[in-house]
Amino acid sequence: MSNVQKTGTKWKGLSQRTMRLTLTAMLVAVELLMWLLGMGQVPVGALNMSFLTVPVAVGAILLGPSMGSVLGLTFGLTSLFDAMTGRSALTSFFFTHHPFHTVLLCVGMRVLMGLCTGWVFRALKGDGPVQIWKYFAAAICAPLLNTLFFMGYICLFLYQTEMVQNLVEKTGALNPFMFVILLVGVQGLVEAAVCCFIGGAVSKGVSKAVFKE
Repeated sequence: MSNVQKTGTKWKGLSQRTMRLTLTAMLVAVELLMWLLGMGQVPVGALNMSFLTVPVAVGAILLGPSMGSVLGLTFGLTSLFDAMTGRSALTSFFFTHHPFHTVLLCVGMRVLMGLCTGWVFRALKGDGPVQIWKYFAAAICAPLLNTLFFMGYICLFLYQTEMVQNLVEKTGALNPFMFVILLVGVQGLVEAAVCCFIGGAVSKGVSKAVFKE
């Protein structure tokens, strides 16, 4: 019996609720392990190149919007911890001067990202067979939405802060839109590519082994 068949047999005996909780716990553990080992974030200038969207994308695709939001919450809490302890220069500045906005920025935006990624896959999935491209399309939404919500919140509520204005001057941005493009740049493309490839492949593989889709 192949490994996939063994895995399928093992999961088949579990209830849907137990299966969902087990997968969620596993993905939360992966998220925390990546963060603890420094595998999820790479400092790049004022921002961190983050790959912590990968477990969020997998959870949102396999388990739906609600579990996507749980994994987004996990991601957000690690980001908030980094802000509180000084591990992230930008969010640490925000936390010192605007703690309420920092909580919404680090945690709220990540919860929303996980929720929306799940909704995107649900919309793509529809009622028919799930084609493989839909897994990759939904997976790439996680980093794109993460950047959109995170940077969008900064531009809406924290753009006039001293540190952001220093970054605006340093990048030479003429407006908030150009500021986001110049600050995120290649970093955002790398995040999107990694999450699309790994998140889509893992989601499709687990879905086939566990859910027979």
